[in-house]
Amino acid sequence: MEPSIVFEDNHLLAINKPAGWLVQGDKTGDPTLTDWGKEYLRQKYQKPGAVFLHPVHRIDRPVSGIVLFARTDKALGRLTTLFRTRQVQKTYWALVVHAPKQEQGLLRHWLLKNEQKNITTASLKPGGLAKEAVLEYIYLGPLGSNFKVQVMPHTGRPHQIRVQLASMGCSILGDLKYGATEALPDASVALHARQLEFIHPVRQEPVLLQVAPPSTAWWAGFLEKP
Repeated sequence: MEPSIVFEDNHLLAINKPAGWLVQGDKTGDPTLTDWGKEYLRQKYQKPGAVFLHPVHRIDRPVSGIVLFARTDKALGRLTTLFRTRQVQKTYWALVVHAPKQEQGLLRHWLLKNEQKNITTASLKPGGLAKEAVLEYIYLGPLGSNFKVQVMPHTGRPHQIRVQLASMGCSILGDLKYGATEALPDASVALHARQLEFIHPVRQEPVLLQVAPPSTAWWAGFLEKP
């Protein structure tokens, strides 16, 4: 799948990232969503020189959904502040292999990431360099042999949703790193950045961005009520 544009103006660019794409470059040297966005702007506006485009947050490589970029220094600074002060409401959809025991709840853990192994561990108590991670979830019902969950993270820690859901026995479909037993055919995990809601950093107007989940067999029917 190719990325697609969700929102665009003089200050912002929001892109629907397919699972498998990197947001920014890493040691693999694989193509990135940032490079794709720059090339899109370069061609659309026939820009001869360098294109300014900077992500203000990231989602994991195997995760799909909205990624927001700043097109100007002013927008970047203001958006960074909005994310840091938790003034951006993020909503994710997930397919998990076991249903939550409660219809809704709040999870609070302290997470520590092992950079060498690229894996995060969760503890119920603070300690050392671990950082607090908080999310809310709502159980949306079954979907085939899996279960639909809506997640609203209050913080933005590495692998946060994946490890916190796994910690309550609800590993995300396809997420071998955090408890799933089978990979998905495209090596994705069934986690989708569904929605961003915030005040435009320049125009000071409400912005609501949404994208549907990928058109794969395991996501089919997610939008239907159980």
